[in-house]
Amino acid sequence: MAAACLVSALGTSPALSQAARLLVLGDSLTAGYGLAQEEAFPARLQAELRDRGLGVVVLDGGVSGDTTAGGLARVNWALADGPTHVIVELGANDALRGIDPATTRANLDRLLSHLGAAGVKILLAGMYAPPNWGKAYETAFRRIYPELAQKHGSAFYPFFLDGVAAEPDLNQKDGIHPNARGVDVIVDRMMPYVLRWLGTGGD
Repeated sequence: MAAACLVSALGTSPALSQAARLLVLGDSLTAGYGLAQEEAFPARLQAELRDRGLGVVVLDGGVSGDTTAGGLARVNWALADGPTHVIVELGANDALRGIDPATTRANLDRLLSHLGAAGVKILLAGMYAPPNWGKAYETAFRRIYPELAQKHGSAFYPFFLDGVAAEPDLNQKDGIHPNARGVDVIVDRMMPYVLRWLGTGGD
């Protein structure tokens, strides 16, 4: 398991974000599968925050192939980097494998409880299931995220791949992982949510 990567600790920032350390706890979608490190979601998110004068330190806690069970298993290791904020982006691999939505829900529920007990602020990024498992599975899976966000009082972004999923020009050849342009779209669409979550406003 790769250690969490500190993207950068340089730059000045407003009072709120001087001490903000934002961990992106995710899978290959955030780890930057098939991309250069500087093109991955954590690096691009930090670059955009710095462009807005925010000195937030973004930590890359993405592990390719990780499921919600994997994220839960390594949460203590992830918290060792001392994050104040955590974006949780997990569940895509659960859906690809057809894992029972009840299992995915239980894993995420425990993970969010653990993060909450640690006193970090959480932004939960939603995920959709592919249609091949049927409508009932798709509906049950999609409901997990808004319901858990409400239960745990976390910030919520409905769909991590919004604007990118099923767009050939924004994905790599596998049709699953965003290319560099796709990552930029994700960051752009998430930015208003992230800014509100950080307490700095937003569009």
